[in-house]
Amino acid sequence: MLQVEVRARLGAFRLDAAFEGAGGVTVLFGPSGAGKSSLLAAVAGALKPDAGRIVLDGRVLFDAAAGVNLPMERRRIGWVFQDARLFPHLSVAANLRYGLKRAPPGPIRFDEVVEVLGVGHLLDRRPRALSGGERQRVGLGRALLSQPSLLLMDEPLASLDAARRAEILPFFHRIRSGFGVPILYVTHSLAEAVQLGDRMAVMREGRVVAQGPLAEIMSRPDLKLGGSPSADGAALDGVVLAHEAGLSVVRCGGWDIKVPRLPRAPGERVRLFVLARDVMLALDPPSRISARNVLRGEIQAVDMQEGRALVRVTLAGGALLSAVTPDAVMELGLTPGMSVYAVVKSVAVDGLGGGLLEALEG
Repeated sequence: MLQVEVRARLGAFRLDAAFEGAGGVTVLFGPSGAGKSSLLAAVAGALKPDAGRIVLDGRVLFDAAAGVNLPMERRRIGWVFQDARLFPHLSVAANLRYGLKRAPPGPIRFDEVVEVLGVGHLLDRRPRALSGGERQRVGLGRALLSQPSLLLMDEPLASLDAARRAEILPFFHRIRSGFGVPILYVTHSLAEAVQLGDRMAVMREGRVVAQGPLAEIMSRPDLKLGGSPSADGAALDGVVLAHEAGLSVVRCGGWDIKVPRLPRAPGERVRLFVLARDVMLALDPPSRISARNVLRGEIQAVDMQEGRALVRVTLAGGALLSAVTPDAVMELGLTPGMSVYAVVKSVAVDGLGGGLLEALEG
């Protein structure tokens, strides 16, 4: 468990933020200049706040009132940057082993990291002979081999093109599931947040304005996380239930949702993402329609925006957003507490497919 509450004045900018991170991946999300990297630096020990407290798994890393400020090397935190910052004169193997030099004894082994990150064929190469994605994988491996209690990732995919990002994302999933090290992941990319995050803390102008499970935060219309109307949507976590007639059935809370057949075995967990523009609302059960998913729910909020409205519909075990016109709100009398049917036209899986990445990257 990571508990952070810090305040710092950095020139004209004021950082005044508090959040909690549990196991898995906690995403610090927000626009450039929101203070995400500064907050990450405070956790790492590279920035000393003016006031506050930082606690990791019961260990006090910083406490202004008690005069505690552990140096970076004693915090047992791995830090991965936009550029891998590898030593150019060392081979890949030597760069990886550098992470072991000052590390305390720990469970993460060299051979295991090499296998999970798929860098065995690169061990004799120098960094200049690697692609951007390969350099980042080596940087991840070096951070893991320092036996960290926490991994910090500061926009690690920002310098990569779309092809390299798609290449490296599966390795992030392997790290999350294979090593059990909690990750604090900074990004302004909603696509990355959807694909990787378990929890989300939203930052704006130096403050954390919302935090909680990613699916819950994503479905809040007031946060306008998409950055553009085409990118608003909600995430649903589910489990593959079965495959039938070219479709896969995914159990999300109390609902079964059908998606194009997935290369996943029954019992595997998946994340679905549904764009608000792909959800229609009906007051009565619709019949004889092509959409495969009609889910009954209750309106929790109606957020009127310029030229449209975002309606949050809660379901058993999740929530969806629906983008409708102001006229539709008036004609249907859409208000909080009303029962409606959400007609889902398209579903993306794990943040991929259906033009989702293009929409989220805007």
